[in-house]
Amino acid sequence: MDSIRSVTEAGVHGFFQLLGDQPIAFVLLALALGTLIGKFNFKTISLGSTAGTLLVGVVVSMIAQSAYDITYAIPGILSSFMLLLFMYALGLKVGPQFFSGLRKGGLAFVAIGLIVWVLNWVICYFGAALAGLAPGYATGLISGSYTITAILGVGQSALASGAYKPPAGMTVAQVGANMAAAYAISYVLSTVGIILLIRYLPRIFGHDAKADAKLAEAAFSGGATHPVPGAPSALVIGISPYDLRAFSVTHDGFIGRNIAQLAVDFPAAPILRLVRDGGVLDMTDDLVLRKGDIVTVRGDVHDLILKDGKLIGPESSNPLARNIPLEVADVHVGAHEHSGKSMAQLGQVMSGGVAVQALFRGGTELPLGPKSDVRFGDVLRLTGPDSALRKAAKEFGGHIVLPTMKSEVLYLAIAMLAGYLVGIVTVTISGIPFSLGTSAGVIMAGVGVSYFRSRNPNFGGPVHEGARSFLQDFGLNAFVAVLSANVGPKVISALGGNTILWLALIGLAGALIPPLVGFWVGIKFFGLNSIISDGATTGARNSTPGLNAIMEESGSSVAAVPYPVSYALTTVLALIGGYFSMILSWR
Repeated sequence: MDSIRSVTEAGVHGFFQLLGDQPIAFVLLALALGTLIGKFNFKTISLGSTAGTLLVGVVVSMIAQSAYDITYAIPGILSSFMLLLFMYALGLKVGPQFFSGLRKGGLAFVAIGLIVWVLNWVICYFGAALAGLAPGYATGLISGSYTITAILGVGQSALASGAYKPPAGMTVAQVGANMAAAYAISYVLSTVGIILLIRYLPRIFGHDAKADAKLAEAAFSGGATHPVPGAPSALVIGISPYDLRAFSVTHDGFIGRNIAQLAVDFPAAPILRLVRDGGVLDMTDDLVLRKGDIVTVRGDVHDLILKDGKLIGPESSNPLARNIPLEVADVHVGAHEHSGKSMAQLGQVMSGGVAVQALFRGGTELPLGPKSDVRFGDVLRLTGPDSALRKAAKEFGGHIVLPTMKSEVLYLAIAMLAGYLVGIVTVTISGIPFSLGTSAGVIMAGVGVSYFRSRNPNFGGPVHEGARSFLQDFGLNAFVAVLSANVGPKVISALGGNTILWLALIGLAGALIPPLVGFWVGIKFFGLNSIISDGATTGARNSTPGLNAIMEESGSSVAAVPYPVSYALTTVLALIGGYFSMILSWR
């Protein structure tokens, strides 16, 4: 038995050592088990994949540290890059809605950010003072409960610059250790807690997350019925009043007439294909119809059913005639010659079965009718056969943008680089470094790309929605997996005595009470939609995993609309508050 036990222990030790030697194995294990745990529901409540991954990673790293003295340390560049991929992918999805959100609720988003920041600072600073915690703990609590590691940096800068001098009997190193311990405990608890809170805030206050998300999407789309160019699901053909039908030519009014004559007489139902003697003929203007030919026409379903059968002949089920693939494409109007013309006047340009599904100007959908005018720079969403779409695009001076499985890496890399460089620009005022931050910089780069694509679908290259969604989900969860490996050992070092209880209580209070109040203010005082208020709240709390949680719960990304506004504001305020929490610490 002893030999079996020793072999088992050696095997377990070897397994944990493997995870330490091979960080990728640790990340993949945390992702797999975390996603599995996140799927379990208890009375309709679940952790979700992000919180599950964090929990698994922290537990595994704590076991390795406490049982086998193995400390995991995964290079931060991996987690940083994964987080940036998530932020860019998210920005691509919410870009056009972001600016609409600023116009509709900018003041409310700023107010929620201020409320969350002030309450967090008050709870953590005065909570540490009332509990009699030593210097450094308050700053660590603010950093951990806000999940902003940079606050530790400004706290350390206050110590290094001499702006704060430790009391007699304490060293700078001890104060720094206190900050790290408070950060580790409050970070882990607040990260899991905020994910669950943000996920279920609408439900707590009696709102249906999915229903409210649909209302918010409608409100922030400006009443549009079609996704803007470049948005997910933009190039989905959906339900159309236009359809393909095949008819056998038996009526004298069609027999003996050529295709060109019929196109003039029946512009609303063009002939797309002609089947004769079991074969498909090449479509030419001088092709003459014979009795028994089968023609395929595209037009309004109502008219085709009630009229064209009587005009042409009985309907046919011939598969050769009916099998004409239809595409949906966006076309940017780049020809001045058609600017100012109405849809009715453009009938000849959009021949061959091309129908207009939607018209966009400046990223906004316009009402569509025969008198709707098309201007240079507009985007037309067209449906029809591929060859006809390409011909129409050429007439409009543009290129068709079709659904694709490809994703453009060039634009992604350039945009992310630009956002990253903007994010690292730092201005130091009175010893406090101020910057937008790489996360905010990259998400704004994604917002910018999708915003300009909504005005010209050729901008930014193709991005397949499946690829974008994968970057969003995998990027965040991989970031959390790496983070959990590095935070777990710090939690172990902070365990002991009553201090850990105070750190846990104050950290959770500072993490959860402010967003609870901020959300309530948003829906009660500003009348915000619950999902929009939740998005502003999680931005104010700087919680990207929280944002992912409410997007999962609501089945929508609309919560990300207010997120960058409150996120950017509170990132700056939290750094200022962290600095002053250190220099104002009791001596």
